[in-house]
Amino acid sequence: MNAPFPRLRPVASGALALLCALVFTALATRPAAARSDKDWKPIDPSELGAAAPTVEKDADAEALFWEVYVDDSQPYELSLRNYVRIKVFNERGRDAQSKIELPYYGRQQIKDVAARVVKPDGTSVELKKEDVFDRTVVKAGGIKVKVKSFALPGVEPGSVVEYRWREVRPGSADGLRLAFQRDIPVRAVTYYLKPFGGMRYRPINMGDARFEKDKDNFYKMSMANMPAFREEPRMPPEDAVRSWVFLYYSDEKKLDAEQYWKETGRRYYEGFKDLIKPNDEVKAAVAGIVGDAKDDPEKLRRIYDFCRTKIKNVSDDASGLTPDDRAKLKDNKAPADTLKRAQGTGSDIDFLFAALAKAAGFDARVALSGNNDDFFFDRGFMHYSFLGSIFVAVQVGGSWQFFSPAEMYTTYGMLGWPEEGQDVLVTDAKEPIWVRGPISGPEKSVERRTGKFKLSEDGTLEGDVSIEYTGHLSFAQKEYNDDDSPAEREKTVVELWKSRMGAEVTDLHIENVTDPVQPFIYQFHVRVPSYATRTGKRLFLQPAFFEKGVEPLFPTATRRHEVYFHHPWSEDDQVEISLPEGFALDNADAPGALSGGELTKYDPTIAVTKDGRRLIYKRKFYFGKSDGMLRFPVTSYPSLKNYFDEVSKRDGHTIALKQGAPAATSSK
Repeated sequence: MNAPFPRLRPVASGALALLCALVFTALATRPAAARSDKDWKPIDPSELGAAAPTVEKDADAEALFWEVYVDDSQPYELSLRNYVRIKVFNERGRDAQSKIELPYYGRQQIKDVAARVVKPDGTSVELKKEDVFDRTVVKAGGIKVKVKSFALPGVEPGSVVEYRWREVRPGSADGLRLAFQRDIPVRAVTYYLKPFGGMRYRPINMGDARFEKDKDNFYKMSMANMPAFREEPRMPPEDAVRSWVFLYYSDEKKLDAEQYWKETGRRYYEGFKDLIKPNDEVKAAVAGIVGDAKDDPEKLRRIYDFCRTKIKNVSDDASGLTPDDRAKLKDNKAPADTLKRAQGTGSDIDFLFAALAKAAGFDARVALSGNNDDFFFDRGFMHYSFLGSIFVAVQVGGSWQFFSPAEMYTTYGMLGWPEEGQDVLVTDAKEPIWVRGPISGPEKSVERRTGKFKLSEDGTLEGDVSIEYTGHLSFAQKEYNDDDSPAEREKTVVELWKSRMGAEVTDLHIENVTDPVQPFIYQFHVRVPSYATRTGKRLFLQPAFFEKGVEPLFPTATRRHEVYFHHPWSEDDQVEISLPEGFALDNADAPGALSGGELTKYDPTIAVTKDGRRLIYKRKFYFGKSDGMLRFPVTSYPSLKNYFDEVSKRDGHTIALKQGAPAATSSK
């Protein structure tokens, strides 16, 4: 059943954030469908004899072509036939291209895997069917990811590696992402597409690339000389900068953004209204939860903390549930079920929060936004799936505030950083509205570090350290640590400090790893041999202990992509160092403050106690205070890099201690 494809056309520019990252597995490539599975395209002698890449001169390997046949002509099955041919130039390329892994998910299947290696002398080695392995990897949240893997035989510099496979998925190409930019440079990327009907597409970072009519009811889009995609520090989400095409179906001949989102907001309202409706049990419970709260913010805080601390999130990777445990769980059909069972999925917990808020007299709605961890959302691109984050909007004091207790480590009054600063669609039966969500300031996400040390005359520094994280920083630390064992957490900290400055960490305590409310805290004893450098009668010391061994934030002189900071943050350090007997400050000048207007400030100070025996170093830094300014174009990279390089330089500032020198005076 084929629909005429001339209706396929690009739409107005916009941005995306898919509801489910699984659709990105269009890894694709393959020869024409008419070819036999045992046939390979002939290799041109110039390809086999090529001694250097053409797309990027320093590439270790280069794809000669990367083809995909996307067949969506059947109503309930999507087929992707893949074919890639890669030229290997050196040992690094050999190592990178010798083992192949093809991931797939859920009900997807990988079939008809074939591969071969053609050596420089023209001889070839075929992959045996029994050398293709299938295994299951369990990811965060209990998600099972299946992988087809195989090792290619006899790969060496100068070889040509090629492989084919067919990916079969239930459903359609609606929401499919076609990747044109890969992890290695590609001479030619081509997609052949046979749509079901009513399809549209949007090229991203590909200029005016278009599908053109081809044979056998396929349409073709090609790009030549695609550079490899490479990550950079503090870059936007990958799909905001790499080249790809988004496919979707629509019967609308003319799309109007305002009307589209109103209709979407109405549909979501109708779909969710019963899921957040409080029944008598919920109404009875809310009085005990709210208690004697004096005002609306305090009522909401108590409801929020109840949902975070008293309801178990079975979706969380730290829930302790196995995939089999999750399979046995009953679905919660209403907020009362979640309340009664004291557990539920992340969505169940958000819906319970909304129902409790409604029972307490608040106007609570389901709200949706884009997800900055996936793509920068723009209303101009009209597809419901790009509103990838769902949470709760509550009207407080005449304005909408946003909550998601499902993210149990997110501080009250904040959303996760991927949702902050977004256009938020507040659903309604008649008039859904867009509200700009706030960005939490740097004072909300603080890394507070204290150290009390004693310096020996041989340069050894020893003492106690405490590091506390709040806000988004605390969220990140908890998510990183909560599914590790205590031994794994300890190993991570010990190895980190050893690699940075040769530190020996003992008596380590990690607090509040899974506590939804309290800040994340590290406390430990540390000993650092040769922290200070001894030269004759002098010791040269870096007071900024917590920045010792930290690499510059932006190491490269040039930049491909804009700079994107996930959220504002601040750092607050206090270091106290007892000086060795017989030594006094010979030079204790502070490195000086730096200011970037309202955006950022760096302010270190150095002082010594009145008796001259203890050095007091304080360092305060924040970034992102100016209306949450977090994105910077490539043109501003030199000045941004210079600023952070200067911060790094001043963090490395050293002072001198002299043996036998008189004690310095101080204001402390």
